[in-house]
Amino acid sequence: MAMLAAPAWSSCTMVAMFFTLPTLLTWTRIVAIPLIVGVFYLPLDGATRNLVATVMFVGFAATDWLDGWLARRLNQTSAFGAFLDPVADKILVCAALLVLVDQHRIHVLLALVIIGREIAISSLREWMAQIGASRSVAVHMLGKFKTATQMTAIPFLLFDGRLFGFIDTRIWGTALIVVATVLTIWSMVYYLQRALPEIRSKAR
Repeated sequence: MAMLAAPAWSSCTMVAMFFTLPTLLTWTRIVAIPLIVGVFYLPLDGATRNLVATVMFVGFAATDWLDGWLARRLNQTSAFGAFLDPVADKILVCAALLVLVDQHRIHVLLALVIIGREIAISSLREWMAQIGASRSVAVHMLGKFKTATQMTAIPFLLFDGRLFGFIDTRIWGTALIVVATVLTIWSMVYYLQRALPEIRSKAR
């Protein structure tokens, strides 16, 4: 009987790990993607679609801070949560960028640079973790600044109007996404330089 109970206990543990409150909040960022995309196909006027999409993006993006805070507060940190959190962030950002390209609010080249960098650095981090050198490509302040600029630019471009009657979010969003793209390239070069000694040693 004890042998039969073990798999059931293990299964319950796995379910609990996947569906803690912090992890559920992380899942919402993935669920948000079709919702944000779908807004632009609703029979609404342009300004309303933009406002709804902006509010949804900001609200779902805010769960990135909230799920981390709750995980620490409730002592519910897990390896799965640590894996899912950055994945959810990147998927949400990439989806928003594709929407903006479709709406002709950013140039496709900028979106390709940002998305390509996310894929490249994620792959680099995975490889570095496999060889036990993940500290070499740990998150740097440059990457954090890139993310902050990017996460400000996207809602500005989604809103695509005048905020408080005088802030032209298209102009500000465009400027910020260009800055974010420059920081994207800069941070990618930084991480590649940090990883280069390990890459060279493994190539021998």
